[in-house]
Parts: sequence; C-alpha cells; structure tokens
Amino acid sequence: MNAQFKRGIVELLVLKTVEKRPRSSFEVIEALSEAVDVNENTIYPILRRLSKQGYFDIEKDRSDIGAPRKIYTITKAGQERLIEFEKEWESFLENVLKILGGEEDA
Repeated sequence: MNAQFKRGIVELLVLKTVEKRPRSSFEVIEALSEAVDVNENTIYPILRRLSKQGYFDIEKDRSDIGAPRKIYTITKAGQERLIEFEKEWESFLENVLKILGGEEDA
C-alpha cells in the first residue's frame, strides 16, 4: 500500500481513537497496532501534526517512571475534522467498491 495513502487512513484512525476517549500516545499506538500494521514511527508524527493543527489538546500526566505522559483529547475542531474525514472516506470507499463491483457508470 502506498505510504502516503496509508498515512491518510491512519490519521483518520488516530482521530477516531482519541475521539472515543482521551489517550496517551502509547495507548493510541497500542489500539491501532491491534488492527493495522503501524508503529510509533508512524503515529508520533501524526499526533504532533494533528496537535499543531488544533485537533487535539494535550495534558501532561505525571508518571512515577520517566517523563510525564502526554494525554491527547480531541477538540471541537478535531471533531469537525473527523466528521469531514469520515464523509470523505465513506464517499471514497463507496466509489472504490462500485468500481471493484463492476458497476458501469462508476
């Protein structure tokens, strides 16, 4: 699968995962890696970019071991982007399935 295409899908999945409940980066990686082939080298840049774009708020959670954990919470802008992203994905998937199903006017 094309890396750029995969990153776009993973971005959608990151937004959806954090929408369900606030999560640390480790929890996001853990949740997604169970379903798709991703690792921290894919997820950390996406979390940074989405945070920079205002889609996540970050709180630092103190830890007894090492540095404080960052907890990501989706913002109103993030929820709006997620809705937009889901609509785009559904439309894209619908058109792909039309073509794969052999519909003539796809």
